[in-house]
Amino acid sequence: MNDRPDDPEIPLEPFPMAIPASPFPPLEGEVAEPYLEDPAADPPSDWIEAADAHDLPTAPEPELVSNPLVALGRFAFPPGSPPDEEGVAARDRRWTSRIIVVATVFLLIFNAVSIQNWSRQQAPGWVTTTVRRLADVWAEQIAQLGADQPRQALRDGYEASRDAEWAGS
Repeated sequence: MNDRPDDPEIPLEPFPMAIPASPFPPLEGEVAEPYLEDPAADPPSDWIEAADAHDLPTAPEPELVSNPLVALGRFAFPPGSPPDEEGVAARDRRWTSRIIVVATVFLLIFNAVSIQNWSRQQAPGWVTTTVRRLADVWAEQIAQLGADQPRQALRDGYEASRDAEWAGS
């Protein structure tokens, strides 16, 4: 039973079996239904009835490794089974730790001034004074290497665009 009266009672086939006639009449010189004509005969092929797939050439055998231990290692130490959930979690933690270390080193080298700025904003004390002095020395060393130049160029470009005067203002 259907909710819509227009739907047929019998389910439709997944693919139509017969092609319906076109509602458009053919033009002069056209065949009404060209797909019903006999297709041209298949072109001759180079198929060999007596051929066997095992007779076809295969990839050349890999050359033996000069060190027999390397060749033996492939058989003596096959790859292990895929890691379980704990192994996947440990691999993900290692990856995350590496990314954090790389990002920290990158920021220590190319953004050393931020440590100075942060230490100046903290309340005075033994720790912040030590961090500020270490940050000053670190920033001077990085400046001698020239690693602060990309940050300084971005900063100068930002300040120049901020201070630019627009025409008509």
